[in-house]
Amino acid sequence: QQVQNRITLLRRQGRLPYGWITDATRRGYFVDTFHSAGDFIRQMAGLYRGDLWTHSDTYVEVWCESRSIAGVIERLCRELAVSLYPAGGFSSLTLAYEAAQSINQATNQGQKPAQVIYIGDYDPAGVLIDKSIDAELRQHLDASVDMQFHRLAITEQQIDDYDLPTKPRKTTDRRALHISETVEAEAMPAGVLRDLLRWEIESYLPDGALLVTQTAEKSERDGLLAIAEAMTDEW
Repeated sequence: QQVQNRITLLRRQGRLPYGWITDATRRGYFVDTFHSAGDFIRQMAGLYRGDLWTHSDTYVEVWCESRSIAGVIERLCRELAVSLYPAGGFSSLTLAYEAAQSINQATNQGQKPAQVIYIGDYDPAGVLIDKSIDAELRQHLDASVDMQFHRLAITEQQIDDYDLPTKPRKTTDRRALHISETVEAEAMPAGVLRDLLRWEIESYLPDGALLVTQTAEKSERDGLLAIAEAMTDEW
């Protein structure tokens, strides 16, 4: 409660930018409207993305334990065009089923392997969540799909390497008794976490794929904008 009160005060004083904190539990509902067909094309041109993974031998996606961590890495996942799944703790059966169907489709029913990267807390529940998601996904994958599921963070080694702050485990929790000190994924500095994830994702991309795709995207967007301008003139 004290943390919430102080954050509220800092935001109202202008010392903490409002945009630094997201609320994924509440949202507004809007209707998109456009002045003309040209205006529509102009606005949609910014959404155009080339297929960065066309020539990759591996399908890659990212899972994380919480929405707060998703907020830290979402922009990077968008840049690198990988799907991001915030599990919200132990994943729902529906989310795991839908994700598995997407993997089946993205791998062309096993014609290329799938790599699932996971980020979550290092605590008695956290070290079981990724295993649960892994098992649930495999329940719905085609038999031909070769999926590798691995934890990128937080690991025991990273706690020492980055001197991450720890807190004692709850004495009432009887899961994963080998864990004595716990670390939340949010304890990892955001920049470090994004760097780790970028390196991991880009390791599955062909050399130069990102630059080539971004150059092609700009060219295609410029073409769409030219069409928009022509339609606006006609209007």
